[in-house]
Formats: sequence, C-alpha cells, structure tokens
Amino acid sequence: MSPDVSDLLKRALALSVDERAALANSLLDSLGGTDESVQEAWDEEVARRIEDLKAGKAVAVPWEQLHRELLAMVNER
Repeated sequence: MSPDVSDLLKRALALSVDERAALANSLLDSLGGTDESVQEAWDEEVARRIEDLKAGKAVAVPWEQLHRELLAMVNER
C-alpha cells in the first residue's frame, strides 16, 4: 500500500461510522455498475425482510450482541 493510500485509510478510519459507511458505499459504487437484475433481487430481498420485521416473523438483534456472539464463535475455533 502506498504512503498516500495508507494516509487516506488512516484518515478514513477516523471518520464516524455513518461517514465511513457513506464513503464505503461511494467507493463500491465507483468500482463499476452492478447488474440490474442483481440490484432488483437485493431490493426485493430488503423489502421482504422489512415486511418480515413488521409482521413479527423476524427478530432484530442489536449489533453489540451479535458482535459478541460472533467473536465468541471465532474464539471457540
């Protein structure tokens, strides 16, 4: 990694979570267009999941709890 990129990464990691997410999305978008059928499939999946949450068919788990559980699973290996 070049020094410029290293510096850019360091500065990016200092951003807030929302700013990093927006930056990451912008960078991913810049890599090239996604297939429209793939985007439509993701849009449908997101809509389905939202409806499942509203209907009580799915349960949301706070990120902190999920993160702890994932770390525990990794540490068990």
